[in-house]
Amino acid sequence: MARGGGNRSRLLLVILLVTALFFVTLDLRGVSLTKGSRSVTQTILAPVQRTVSTIFSPVGRFFGDVKNFGKTNAELKQALATNKLLKSKLAENSDTKGQLAQLKSVLDLAGRGNYKVAAARVIARGSASSFSQTITIDAGSSSGIRSNMTVISQNGLIGVVKSTTSSTSIVLLLSDPSFKVGVRIARSQSVGVLSGLGSTEYSLVLLDPSGTIQTGDILLTNGSEGNKPFVPGVPVGVVVGADNSAASLTQTATVNSYANLNDLGVVSVILSAPTTAPSKPLLPTPNPTVTVYVTPAPSPVLSPTPSASPTKKK
Repeated sequence: MARGGGNRSRLLLVILLVTALFFVTLDLRGVSLTKGSRSVTQTILAPVQRTVSTIFSPVGRFFGDVKNFGKTNAELKQALATNKLLKSKLAENSDTKGQLAQLKSVLDLAGRGNYKVAAARVIARGSASSFSQTITIDAGSSSGIRSNMTVISQNGLIGVVKSTTSSTSIVLLLSDPSFKVGVRIARSQSVGVLSGLGSTEYSLVLLDPSGTIQTGDILLTNGSEGNKPFVPGVPVGVVVGADNSAASLTQTATVNSYANLNDLGVVSVILSAPTTAPSKPLLPTPNPTVTVYVTPAPSPVLSPTPSASPTKKK
């Protein structure tokens, strides 16, 4: 039975070959039967071709997408890396601009006081577990910095150098509870001692029995012998509350410092300074204020309502 099926298949193949040779022969002799047959064949096969194309074209597109997936994924990774780099550069540029602004201000303050300074960046802060409040700067003995030198920011005194290496220095901040500095009141020239409290406020004790403290008084460094650890005339802070009670043996006050110790990017160490304070107090340059002018809206003009004319009786 299997042999009979094989014979029929071979017979069908022979018939198809003979038919194909017949149509080829007619086509070579210019008989238009082949053209018509091709048209009929195309008409019959066209729906089949469209169906096959509809079925297999998504498959072809799928393999094409798979082929391009690696390239697209690589381009996406490259775009993400570029975006990250641009964000990093933007942040770096913003940080650089902020540091330049602080450097300009601190050099302006040093210039007005005739101080020779070494500028440095703050690279670390003291450990929260330690009892001292310090910062580390990226300049040391190779820049001429030594222990017991005054350190200032753009707004005034921030601390004193405690120790150095060739390339770094540790600065004890004004806010540390162990920090004390001699100050004088710009208004009265009375002398006192300012102490850190470990916070944003400071304590002032007046040493002049005949002196007075008033809210708003400006405090400047009084200076030390040989300008170490403090040079004279550096702005320190302003009195925000005074205790002048008669029962107190000494006058005390609460002070806010000019320098913001939580916003230190660039500082300067005073290498040398005049032995006398500047003739005028060195006050921080205030930030420019922006004035906004508001033009009031014009008032509405009310037209008078015409009164009704009396009617005449006939």
